[in-house]
Amino acid sequence: GSTPLEQPLSLVVLTPHNEQIRYEFARAFSGWHRARFGRPVAVDWRAPGGTTEIRRLMEARYSRALKTGEIAPDGAQRAPMPWDILFGGGAYEHDVVKRGVSIDLNAATVRLSMSVPAGFSQQQLDDYFGENAIGAGLIYDPDQHWLGSALTAFGIGYNLDILRERNLPSPTTWADLTDHRYSGWIAMTDPRQSGSIATTYDSILNNLGWDNGWRTLRAMSANARFFANSSLKPPLEISAGEAAAGPVLEFYGRYQAQALKGAGGEARLGYIDPPGIVFIDSDPISILRAGPNPDVAKRFVEFVLSEEGQALWQYPVRDPSASDAWGPTRFELRRMPSRRVMYEKHRASFIDHDLKPFEIVSHARLQGWRPLIDKLMAAFAMDIHDEMVDAWDAIARVRADGNEPLARELDDLFYAFPPHRLPDGRELAFSPDNFKAIRDDWRDARREPELRIAYTAFFRAQYARIVERAEHALVSAVHAEE
Repeated sequence: GSTPLEQPLSLVVLTPHNEQIRYEFARAFSGWHRARFGRPVAVDWRAPGGTTEIRRLMEARYSRALKTGEIAPDGAQRAPMPWDILFGGGAYEHDVVKRGVSIDLNAATVRLSMSVPAGFSQQQLDDYFGENAIGAGLIYDPDQHWLGSALTAFGIGYNLDILRERNLPSPTTWADLTDHRYSGWIAMTDPRQSGSIATTYDSILNNLGWDNGWRTLRAMSANARFFANSSLKPPLEISAGEAAAGPVLEFYGRYQAQALKGAGGEARLGYIDPPGIVFIDSDPISILRAGPNPDVAKRFVEFVLSEEGQALWQYPVRDPSASDAWGPTRFELRRMPSRRVMYEKHRASFIDHDLKPFEIVSHARLQGWRPLIDKLMAAFAMDIHDEMVDAWDAIARVRADGNEPLARELDDLFYAFPPHRLPDGRELAFSPDNFKAIRDDWRDARREPELRIAYTAFFRAQYARIVERAEHALVSAVHAEE
Protein backbone atom coordinates (compact mmCIF):
# COMPACT_ATOMS: atom_id res chain seq x y z
CA GLY A 1 0.00 0.00 0.00
CA SER A 2 0.98 3.67 -0.17
CA THR A 3 3.10 5.23 2.56
CA PRO A 4 1.55 7.98 4.73
CA LEU A 5 3.70 10.57 2.88
CA GLU A 6 1.99 9.69 -0.40
CA GLN A 7 -1.48 9.96 1.14
CA PRO A 8 -2.78 13.35 0.00
CA LEU A 9 -3.87 15.90 2.56
CA SER A 10 -7.32 17.38 2.06
CA LEU A 11 -8.60 20.92 1.39
CA VAL A 12 -12.29 21.84 0.95
CA VAL A 13 -12.83 24.94 -1.21
CA LEU A 14 -16.13 26.74 -1.85
CA THR A 15 -15.96 28.64 -5.15
CA PRO A 16 -17.96 30.32 -7.92
CA HIS A 17 -14.94 29.75 -10.21
CA ASN A 18 -15.32 27.73 -13.41
CA GLU A 19 -13.98 24.25 -14.01
CA GLN A 20 -10.87 25.51 -15.85
CA ILE A 21 -9.71 27.59 -12.85
CA ARG A 22 -10.50 24.72 -10.45
CA TYR A 23 -8.49 22.23 -12.53
CA GLU A 24 -5.36 24.40 -12.88
CA PHE A 25 -5.20 25.58 -9.25
CA ALA A 26 -5.78 22.09 -7.80
CA ARG A 27 -3.06 20.58 -10.00
CA ALA A 28 -0.49 23.32 -9.41
CA PHE A 29 -1.12 23.66 -5.65
CA SER A 30 -0.75 19.93 -5.05
CA GLY A 31 2.63 19.93 -6.83
CA TRP A 32 3.78 23.08 -4.98
CA HIS A 33 2.73 21.58 -1.64
CA ARG A 34 4.44 18.26 -2.31
CA ALA A 35 7.71 20.07 -3.22
CA ARG A 36 7.66 22.08 0.05
CA PHE A 37 5.90 19.86 2.60
CA GLY A 38 6.45 16.38 1.18
CA ARG A 39 2.80 15.54 0.58
CA PRO A 40 0.31 16.22 -2.22
CA VAL A 41 -3.11 17.79 -1.53
CA ALA A 42 -6.47 16.63 -2.88
CA VAL A 43 -8.64 19.73 -3.37
CA ASP A 44 -12.33 19.01 -2.80
CA TRP A 45 -14.14 21.72 -4.78
CA ARG A 46 -17.70 22.72 -3.88
CA ALA A 47 -19.31 24.93 -6.52
CA PRO A 48 -23.01 25.28 -5.61
CA GLY A 49 -23.59 28.48 -7.66
CA GLY A 50 -22.68 32.17 -7.76
CA THR A 51 -21.02 33.92 -4.81
CA THR A 52 -24.35 35.23 -3.49
CA GLU A 53 -25.81 31.72 -3.38
CA ILE A 54 -22.64 30.37 -1.76
CA ARG A 55 -22.78 33.08 0.91
CA ARG A 56 -26.43 32.26 1.71
CA LEU A 57 -25.49 28.60 2.11
CA MET A 58 -22.68 29.60 4.50
CA GLU A 59 -24.95 31.93 6.48
CA ALA A 60 -27.44 29.08 7.05
CA ARG A 61 -24.68 26.67 8.16
CA TYR A 62 -22.83 29.09 10.48
CA SER A 63 -26.10 30.30 12.05
CA ARG A 64 -26.98 26.67 12.77
CA ALA A 65 -23.51 26.05 14.24
CA LEU A 66 -24.04 28.94 16.68
CA LYS A 67 -27.50 27.67 17.65
CA THR A 68 -26.36 24.05 18.18
CA GLY A 69 -23.17 25.02 20.01
CA GLU A 70 -20.80 23.60 17.35
CA ILE A 71 -19.21 27.06 17.53
CA ALA A 72 -19.31 28.87 20.89
CA PRO A 73 -20.53 32.51 21.09
CA ASP A 74 -16.89 33.61 21.63
CA GLY A 75 -15.94 31.89 18.34
CA ALA A 76 -14.30 28.86 19.97
CA GLN A 77 -14.72 25.81 17.76
CA ARG A 78 -16.27 22.62 19.13
CA ALA A 79 -16.79 20.90 15.78
CA PRO A 80 -15.30 21.65 12.35
CA MET A 81 -17.35 23.41 9.68
CA PRO A 82 -17.56 21.74 6.22
CA TRP A 83 -15.26 24.17 4.34
CA ASP A 84 -11.73 25.62 4.54
CA ILE A 85 -11.65 28.37 1.91
CA LEU A 86 -13.90 30.69 -0.09
CA PHE A 87 -12.05 31.31 -3.38
CA GLY A 88 -13.44 33.92 -5.78
CA GLY A 89 -16.31 36.39 -5.95
CA GLY A 90 -16.17 40.14 -5.37
CA ALA A 91 -14.84 42.15 -2.42
CA TYR A 92 -18.40 43.12 -1.46
CA GLU A 93 -19.44 39.49 -0.86
CA HIS A 94 -16.24 38.71 1.06
CA ASP A 95 -16.95 41.77 3.25
CA VAL A 96 -20.40 40.31 4.00
CA VAL A 97 -18.73 36.97 4.88
CA LYS A 98 -16.41 38.93 7.22
CA ARG A 99 -19.42 40.67 8.84
CA GLY A 100 -20.81 37.19 9.36
CA VAL A 101 -24.02 36.00 10.97
CA SER A 102 -25.89 37.19 14.04
CA ILE A 103 -28.43 35.26 16.09
CA ASP A 104 -30.28 35.92 19.34
CA LEU A 105 -28.95 33.65 22.10
CA ASN A 106 -30.22 33.93 25.69
CA ALA A 107 -31.63 37.44 25.12
CA ALA A 108 -28.31 38.69 23.68
CA THR A 109 -27.37 39.16 20.02
CA VAL A 110 -24.29 37.15 19.09
CA ARG A 111 -22.38 38.11 15.91
CA LEU A 112 -19.78 35.82 14.40
CA SER A 113 -17.56 36.38 11.37
CA MET A 114 -17.54 33.45 8.92
CA SER A 115 -13.92 34.13 7.91
CA VAL A 116 -10.73 34.52 9.97
CA PRO A 117 -7.64 36.74 9.49
CA ALA A 118 -4.98 35.13 7.28
CA GLY A 119 -2.23 36.07 9.75
CA PHE A 120 0.49 37.51 7.48
CA SER A 121 2.91 40.17 8.75
CA GLN A 122 2.49 43.70 7.37
CA GLN A 123 5.88 43.27 5.69
CA GLN A 124 4.57 40.17 3.89
CA LEU A 125 1.41 42.03 2.77
CA ASP A 126 3.54 44.93 1.50
CA ASP A 127 5.70 42.45 -0.44
CA TYR A 128 2.61 40.86 -1.95
CA PHE A 129 0.60 43.97 -2.83
CA GLY A 130 2.41 47.25 -2.24
CA GLU A 131 -0.17 50.02 -1.88
CA ASN A 132 -3.55 48.58 -0.85
CA ALA A 133 -5.61 50.25 -3.61
CA ILE A 134 -7.20 49.45 -6.96
CA GLY A 135 -9.05 52.59 -8.06
CA ALA A 136 -11.21 53.69 -5.12
CA GLY A 137 -11.30 50.12 -3.76
CA LEU A 138 -8.97 47.92 -1.73
CA ILE A 139 -6.94 44.93 -2.92
CA TYR A 140 -7.13 43.28 0.50
CA ASP A 141 -9.05 43.67 3.74
CA PRO A 142 -6.83 45.54 6.25
CA ASP A 143 -7.82 42.92 8.88
CA GLN A 144 -6.83 40.15 6.39
CA HIS A 145 -10.26 38.47 6.38
CA TRP A 146 -9.86 38.47 2.59
CA LEU A 147 -6.93 39.01 0.21
CA GLY A 148 -7.12 39.80 -3.50
CA SER A 149 -6.24 36.70 -5.53
CA ALA A 150 -6.99 38.27 -8.93
CA LEU A 151 -8.60 41.42 -10.35
CA THR A 152 -11.87 41.57 -12.26
CA ALA A 153 -12.95 44.26 -14.73
CA PHE A 154 -16.51 44.64 -15.96
CA GLY A 155 -17.15 45.55 -19.57
CA ILE A 156 -19.29 44.90 -22.67
CA GLY A 157 -19.18 41.70 -24.69
CA TYR A 158 -20.74 41.72 -28.18
CA ASN A 159 -21.30 39.43 -31.16
CA LEU A 160 -19.86 40.97 -34.34
CA ASP A 161 -21.97 38.79 -36.69
CA ILE A 162 -25.24 39.84 -35.04
CA LEU A 163 -24.25 43.53 -34.99
CA ARG A 164 -23.45 43.38 -38.73
CA GLU A 165 -26.79 41.71 -39.48
CA ARG A 166 -28.65 44.36 -37.47
CA ASN A 167 -26.54 47.21 -38.89
CA LEU A 168 -25.36 48.29 -35.43
CA PRO A 169 -21.93 49.76 -34.65
CA SER A 170 -19.78 48.01 -32.03
CA PRO A 171 -20.73 49.39 -28.59
CA THR A 172 -18.16 51.48 -26.73
CA THR A 173 -20.18 52.82 -23.78
CA TRP A 174 -22.97 51.58 -21.51
CA ALA A 175 -25.25 54.19 -23.12
CA ASP A 176 -24.93 52.32 -26.45
CA LEU A 177 -26.80 49.37 -24.89
CA THR A 178 -29.81 51.62 -24.20
CA ASP A 179 -30.51 52.07 -27.95
CA HIS A 180 -33.95 50.62 -28.82
CA ARG A 181 -32.37 48.82 -31.79
CA TYR A 182 -30.99 46.40 -29.18
CA SER A 183 -34.55 45.57 -28.01
CA GLY A 184 -34.69 41.84 -27.23
CA TRP A 185 -30.96 41.45 -27.89
CA ILE A 186 -29.19 42.33 -24.62
CA ALA A 187 -27.95 39.53 -22.33
CA MET A 188 -28.43 40.58 -18.71
CA THR A 189 -27.73 38.75 -15.43
CA ASP A 190 -29.99 38.73 -12.37
CA PRO A 191 -28.20 40.74 -9.63
CA ARG A 192 -30.05 38.69 -6.98
CA GLN A 193 -28.11 35.61 -8.12
CA SER A 194 -24.70 37.04 -9.00
CA GLY A 195 -22.62 39.27 -6.73
CA SER A 196 -20.20 40.12 -9.55
CA ILE A 197 -22.98 41.40 -11.81
CA ALA A 198 -24.49 43.42 -8.93
CA THR A 199 -21.02 45.02 -8.72
CA THR A 200 -21.15 45.80 -12.46
CA TYR A 201 -24.54 47.51 -12.16
CA ASP A 202 -23.29 49.36 -9.07
CA SER A 203 -20.29 50.65 -11.05
CA ILE A 204 -22.61 51.90 -13.83
CA LEU A 205 -24.70 53.73 -11.23
CA ASN A 206 -21.66 55.25 -9.53
CA ASN A 207 -19.85 56.30 -12.68
CA LEU A 208 -22.88 57.74 -14.49
CA GLY A 209 -24.47 59.29 -11.38
CA TRP A 210 -27.84 58.61 -9.72
CA ASP A 211 -30.28 59.86 -12.40
CA ASN A 212 -28.35 58.87 -15.51
CA GLY A 213 -27.20 55.60 -13.91
CA TRP A 214 -30.75 54.44 -13.10
CA ARG A 215 -31.98 55.48 -16.56
CA THR A 216 -29.18 53.43 -18.15
CA LEU A 217 -29.92 50.34 -16.04
CA ARG A 218 -33.64 50.63 -16.83
CA ALA A 219 -33.16 51.02 -20.59
CA MET A 220 -30.67 48.13 -20.68
CA SER A 221 -33.20 46.02 -18.75
CA ALA A 222 -35.94 46.97 -21.22
CA ASN A 223 -33.68 45.76 -24.05
CA ALA A 224 -32.92 42.49 -22.23
CA ARG A 225 -33.60 39.19 -23.92
CA PHE A 226 -33.25 37.40 -20.55
CA PHE A 227 -31.82 37.72 -17.03
CA ALA A 228 -29.40 34.81 -16.53
CA ASN A 229 -28.89 33.28 -13.07
CA SER A 230 -25.08 33.37 -13.40
CA SER A 231 -22.54 35.77 -14.91
CA LEU A 232 -21.05 32.75 -16.76
CA LYS A 233 -24.08 32.55 -19.08
CA PRO A 234 -24.24 35.87 -21.04
CA PRO A 235 -20.83 35.48 -22.75
CA LEU A 236 -21.87 31.99 -23.88
CA GLU A 237 -25.25 33.24 -25.14
CA ILE A 238 -23.63 36.21 -26.90
CA SER A 239 -21.06 34.00 -28.60
CA ALA A 240 -23.82 31.55 -29.61
CA GLY A 241 -25.71 34.40 -31.31
CA GLU A 242 -28.62 34.22 -28.82
CA ALA A 243 -27.91 37.83 -27.82
CA ALA A 244 -26.07 40.72 -29.47
CA ALA A 245 -24.32 42.26 -26.45
CA GLY A 246 -24.34 42.61 -22.69
CA PRO A 247 -22.37 43.30 -19.54
CA VAL A 248 -19.75 40.58 -19.03
CA LEU A 249 -16.79 39.98 -16.76
CA GLU A 250 -13.64 40.85 -18.67
CA PHE A 251 -12.00 37.42 -18.42
CA TYR A 252 -15.10 35.60 -19.74
CA GLY A 253 -15.15 38.09 -22.60
CA ARG A 254 -11.47 37.51 -23.40
CA TYR A 255 -11.80 33.75 -22.97
CA GLN A 256 -14.81 33.45 -25.28
CA ALA A 257 -13.31 35.82 -27.86
CA GLN A 258 -10.21 33.61 -27.99
CA ALA A 259 -12.19 30.34 -28.09
CA LEU A 260 -14.37 31.61 -30.95
CA LYS A 261 -11.84 32.84 -33.48
CA GLY A 262 -13.10 31.80 -36.92
CA ALA A 263 -11.14 29.59 -39.34
CA GLY A 264 -9.42 32.64 -40.85
CA GLY A 265 -8.54 34.00 -37.39
CA GLU A 266 -11.25 36.66 -37.49
CA ALA A 267 -12.98 37.29 -34.16
CA ARG A 268 -16.71 36.72 -33.75
CA LEU A 269 -16.90 38.02 -30.20
CA GLY A 270 -15.69 41.49 -29.21
CA TYR A 271 -15.02 42.85 -25.73
CA ILE A 272 -14.44 46.41 -24.52
CA ASP A 273 -13.73 48.07 -21.17
CA PRO A 274 -15.82 51.27 -21.51
CA PRO A 275 -13.10 53.97 -21.40
CA GLY A 276 -12.95 56.24 -18.36
CA ILE A 277 -15.43 54.19 -16.34
CA VAL A 278 -13.67 50.86 -15.95
CA PHE A 279 -14.55 49.45 -12.55
CA ILE A 280 -11.97 46.92 -11.38
CA ASP A 281 -12.71 44.84 -8.31
CA SER A 282 -10.51 42.64 -6.16
CA ASP A 283 -11.42 38.96 -6.57
CA PRO A 284 -10.58 37.67 -3.09
CA ILE A 285 -9.76 34.51 -1.21
CA SER A 286 -10.88 34.05 2.42
CA ILE A 287 -9.92 31.46 5.05
CA LEU A 288 -13.16 30.26 6.64
CA ARG A 289 -13.76 29.94 10.35
CA ALA A 290 -13.40 26.49 11.95
CA GLY A 291 -12.48 24.75 8.69
CA PRO A 292 -11.28 21.12 8.88
CA ASN A 293 -7.75 21.80 7.50
CA PRO A 294 -6.52 25.23 8.74
CA ASP A 295 -2.80 24.66 8.07
CA VAL A 296 -3.37 23.53 4.47
CA ALA A 297 -5.81 26.45 4.01
CA LYS A 298 -3.15 29.01 4.92
CA ARG A 299 -0.68 27.31 2.56
CA PHE A 300 -3.25 27.46 -0.25
CA VAL A 301 -3.52 31.24 0.23
CA GLU A 302 0.29 31.48 0.19
CA PHE A 303 0.40 29.52 -3.05
CA VAL A 304 -2.33 31.61 -4.74
CA LEU A 305 -0.42 34.80 -3.84
CA SER A 306 3.00 33.44 -4.84
CA GLU A 307 4.38 34.50 -8.23
CA GLU A 308 3.99 30.89 -9.36
CA GLY A 309 0.32 30.86 -8.34
CA GLN A 310 -0.33 34.29 -9.90
CA ALA A 311 1.27 33.09 -13.17
CA LEU A 312 -1.63 30.62 -13.61
CA TRP A 313 -3.95 33.56 -14.31
CA GLN A 314 -2.03 34.93 -17.33
CA TYR A 315 0.59 32.51 -18.61
CA PRO A 316 -0.08 30.51 -21.78
CA VAL A 317 -0.51 26.74 -21.60
CA ARG A 318 2.86 25.00 -21.22
CA ASP A 319 4.15 21.46 -21.69
CA PRO A 320 3.02 19.47 -18.60
CA SER A 321 6.32 17.53 -18.59
CA ALA A 322 8.35 20.73 -17.94
CA SER A 323 8.15 20.32 -14.17
CA ASP A 324 9.96 23.55 -13.23
CA ALA A 325 7.94 25.78 -15.57
CA TRP A 326 5.11 28.05 -14.43
CA GLY A 327 1.64 28.39 -15.88
CA PRO A 328 -1.38 26.23 -16.72
CA THR A 329 -1.06 22.87 -18.48
CA ARG A 330 -4.52 22.62 -20.05
CA PHE A 331 -6.55 25.86 -19.86
CA GLU A 332 -5.56 29.49 -20.42
CA LEU A 333 -7.40 31.43 -17.73
CA ARG A 334 -6.99 34.99 -19.12
CA ARG A 335 -7.43 36.63 -15.71
CA MET A 336 -5.67 39.68 -14.26
CA PRO A 337 -3.24 38.88 -11.41
CA SER A 338 -3.72 40.93 -8.24
CA ARG A 339 0.00 41.54 -7.60
CA ARG A 340 1.74 44.51 -9.24
CA VAL A 341 5.00 42.55 -9.47
CA MET A 342 3.40 40.32 -12.13
CA TYR A 343 2.96 43.33 -14.46
CA GLU A 344 6.39 44.76 -13.63
CA LYS A 345 8.42 41.54 -13.90
CA HIS A 346 6.45 38.99 -15.90
CA ARG A 347 4.38 40.92 -18.47
CA ALA A 348 6.48 39.50 -21.34
CA SER A 349 5.18 36.03 -20.41
CA PHE A 350 1.48 37.08 -20.36
CA ILE A 351 -1.03 36.06 -23.03
CA ASP A 352 -2.63 39.52 -22.79
CA HIS A 353 0.29 41.97 -22.98
CA ASP A 354 -2.08 44.95 -22.98
CA LEU A 355 -3.36 44.46 -19.40
CA LYS A 356 -2.94 47.66 -17.35
CA PRO A 357 -5.51 47.38 -14.55
CA PHE A 358 -3.80 49.85 -12.22
CA GLU A 359 -3.64 52.46 -15.01
CA ILE A 360 -7.11 52.17 -16.58
CA VAL A 361 -9.19 51.79 -13.41
CA SER A 362 -11.86 54.40 -12.60
CA HIS A 363 -11.33 56.26 -9.34
CA ALA A 364 -15.03 57.04 -8.83
CA ARG A 365 -15.80 56.39 -5.18
CA LEU A 366 -18.58 53.89 -4.54
CA GLN A 367 -21.55 55.65 -2.94
CA GLY A 368 -22.96 52.57 -1.22
CA TRP A 369 -26.06 52.41 -3.46
CA ARG A 370 -25.64 48.73 -4.22
CA PRO A 371 -28.10 47.32 -1.59
CA LEU A 372 -31.10 48.69 -3.55
CA ILE A 373 -30.06 47.48 -7.01
CA ASP A 374 -31.40 43.93 -6.85
CA LYS A 375 -34.63 45.02 -5.13
CA LEU A 376 -35.43 47.79 -7.61
CA MET A 377 -34.41 45.87 -10.71
CA ALA A 378 -36.74 43.07 -9.60
CA ALA A 379 -39.60 45.58 -9.20
CA PHE A 380 -39.14 47.66 -12.37
CA ALA A 381 -37.79 44.95 -14.70
CA MET A 382 -37.37 41.31 -13.81
CA ASP A 383 -40.75 40.61 -12.16
CA ILE A 384 -42.79 42.46 -14.82
CA HIS A 385 -40.50 42.27 -17.82
CA ASP A 386 -43.20 41.71 -20.48
CA GLU A 387 -45.05 44.85 -19.36
CA MET A 388 -41.82 46.82 -19.32
CA VAL A 389 -40.99 45.73 -22.88
CA ASP A 390 -44.53 46.60 -24.09
CA ALA A 391 -44.10 50.14 -22.73
CA TRP A 392 -40.56 50.45 -24.15
CA ASP A 393 -41.74 49.36 -27.61
CA ALA A 394 -44.74 51.70 -27.43
CA ILE A 395 -42.45 54.70 -26.82
CA ALA A 396 -40.29 53.65 -29.80
CA ARG A 397 -43.39 53.48 -32.04
CA VAL A 398 -44.48 56.99 -30.97
CA ARG A 399 -40.98 58.30 -31.66
CA ALA A 400 -40.84 56.56 -35.07
CA ASP A 401 -44.18 58.19 -35.85
CA GLY A 402 -42.53 61.60 -35.37
CA ASN A 403 -44.43 62.56 -32.20
CA GLU A 404 -41.38 63.64 -30.19
CA PRO A 405 -43.24 65.75 -27.55
CA LEU A 406 -45.38 62.74 -26.57
CA ALA A 407 -42.35 60.40 -26.71
CA ARG A 408 -40.58 62.66 -24.19
CA GLU A 409 -43.65 62.67 -21.92
CA LEU A 410 -43.79 58.88 -22.07
CA ASP A 411 -40.04 58.71 -21.31
CA ASP A 412 -40.74 60.66 -18.10
CA LEU A 413 -43.42 58.13 -17.14
CA PHE A 414 -41.10 55.24 -18.02
CA TYR A 415 -38.15 56.45 -15.93
CA ALA A 416 -40.19 57.71 -12.93
CA PHE A 417 -39.72 56.21 -9.47
CA PRO A 418 -42.45 56.08 -6.82
CA PRO A 419 -42.22 58.26 -3.73
CA HIS A 420 -41.13 56.00 -0.87
CA ARG A 421 -43.77 55.81 1.87
CA LEU A 422 -42.35 55.15 5.37
CA PRO A 423 -44.31 53.17 8.00
CA ASP A 424 -45.31 56.44 9.73
CA GLY A 425 -46.92 57.65 6.46
CA ARG A 426 -44.22 60.17 5.52
CA GLU A 427 -43.23 60.21 1.84
CA LEU A 428 -39.63 60.48 0.64
CA ALA A 429 -38.60 61.39 -2.90
CA PHE A 430 -36.46 58.66 -4.50
CA SER A 431 -33.15 60.57 -4.40
CA PRO A 432 -29.55 60.14 -3.23
CA ASP A 433 -30.31 62.41 -0.23
CA ASN A 434 -32.99 60.00 0.98
CA PHE A 435 -31.09 56.85 0.01
CA LYS A 436 -30.06 55.77 3.52
CA ALA A 437 -33.59 56.07 4.95
CA ILE A 438 -35.04 54.18 1.95
CA ARG A 439 -32.36 51.48 2.18
CA ASP A 440 -32.91 51.00 5.93
CA ASP A 441 -36.66 50.61 5.39
CA TRP A 442 -36.06 47.97 2.67
CA ARG A 443 -33.67 46.15 5.04
CA ASP A 444 -36.49 45.53 7.54
CA ALA A 445 -37.53 41.92 6.81
CA ARG A 446 -41.15 42.63 7.80
CA ARG A 447 -41.37 45.63 5.47
CA GLU A 448 -39.71 44.16 2.38
CA PRO A 449 -42.73 42.18 1.01
CA GLU A 450 -44.98 45.24 1.43
CA LEU A 451 -42.48 47.54 -0.30
CA ARG A 452 -41.92 45.06 -3.12
CA ILE A 453 -45.67 44.94 -3.81
CA ALA A 454 -46.02 48.75 -3.67
CA TYR A 455 -43.03 49.46 -5.95
CA THR A 456 -43.98 46.76 -8.47
CA ALA A 457 -47.58 48.04 -8.60
CA PHE A 458 -46.30 51.56 -9.30
CA PHE A 459 -44.09 50.46 -12.22
CA ARG A 460 -46.81 48.19 -13.61
CA ALA A 461 -49.30 51.10 -13.61
CA GLN A 462 -46.77 53.43 -15.29
CA TYR A 463 -46.13 50.89 -18.07
CA ALA A 464 -49.87 50.39 -18.62
CA ARG A 465 -50.40 54.17 -18.89
CA ILE A 466 -47.61 54.43 -21.45
CA VAL A 467 -49.10 51.68 -23.65
CA GLU A 468 -52.59 53.19 -23.38
CA ARG A 469 -51.47 56.75 -24.24
CA ALA A 470 -49.27 55.54 -27.10
CA GLU A 471 -52.11 53.49 -28.62
CA HIS A 472 -54.53 56.39 -28.26
CA ALA A 473 -52.09 58.76 -30.00
CA LEU A 474 -51.38 56.32 -32.83
CA VAL A 475 -55.11 55.69 -33.41
CA SER A 476 -55.76 59.47 -33.39
CA ALA A 477 -52.94 59.97 -35.92
CA VAL A 478 -54.47 57.37 -38.23
CA HIS A 479 -57.92 59.04 -37.98
CA ALA A 480 -56.41 62.44 -38.64
CA GLU A 481 -54.83 61.12 -41.85
CA GLU A 482 -58.15 59.69 -43.01
